[in-house]
Amino acid sequence: MDKYNLYEKIILYLGILVFMTFILLPFVEMFYASLRPLDHLFRSPYQFYSDDLSFWAYREMWKTVPMLPRYIFNSFFLASVTSLITLLFVIPAAYSYARFKFPFKNSSLYILLAINMFSGAVLLIPLYKVLRTFGLLNTYQAMIVPGVAFLIPTAIWLLKSYFEKIPIDLEEAAFVDGASRVQILRHIIAPLSTPGLVVVGIYAFIGSYAQQFLFAITFNQKKEYMPIPSGLYEFIGYTTVKWNEMMAASLVGIAPVLIIFLFLQKYIVAGLTSGAVKN
Repeated sequence: MDKYNLYEKIILYLGILVFMTFILLPFVEMFYASLRPLDHLFRSPYQFYSDDLSFWAYREMWKTVPMLPRYIFNSFFLASVTSLITLLFVIPAAYSYARFKFPFKNSSLYILLAINMFSGAVLLIPLYKVLRTFGLLNTYQAMIVPGVAFLIPTAIWLLKSYFEKIPIDLEEAAFVDGASRVQILRHIIAPLSTPGLVVVGIYAFIGSYAQQFLFAITFNQKKEYMPIPSGLYEFIGYTTVKWNEMMAASLVGIAPVLIIFLFLQKYIVAGLTSGAVKN
């Protein structure tokens, strides 16, 4: 029996190794490309090792694109505000779906899920008209409002399942003590759902980071509001593309996401595994 368990572990770890290789290899190549001189990136045959690696691109990228710090700040700011606003809307909505009974409850849930299947590109023209009507073009709101709208449906589905796992007896006991719905949601439901809130917040943060480029190039023409995905285009010149500096800027741009994962990884794991073991 131990022999079969050993084989299962070997197969499992090999599968994880292959999966992680495919996931991490592009980032390894990005980092390696950022360390190489530009003329060495197109050597033929391809040379993985080079004796002239340096962090030169990480210094020069700030000179090539002077507004790069502003672009990185914009990406982090847009993702943070979008995720916070999404949580503010999603928490009461998910709680209502988890606890209350009202007409068309299930139908509206499926409608939310169906709406989320539409790609953002399909709705760019109507979104542009709406934002222009309200005078929100070329502002931060032009990228925050559509981002929140696209993230809310899936976030409701995710958070609703966490709220449903909390025993309703706790709320009934709080009602007996004179607590209101808002107090119950704030002091009982939200603290007990911390792993779920973190997972939904991370989902919203990453989702906002991923959709910034599409909304930025459509709803914004001002450089001071541009996020890092659209700001990377400034490394493309008339005659050449500074790939090493672009790769360096890309890695620096995703650093906030990696830092958040490092600090919140225990909550993320707890949230993803919540409910995996039946009490």
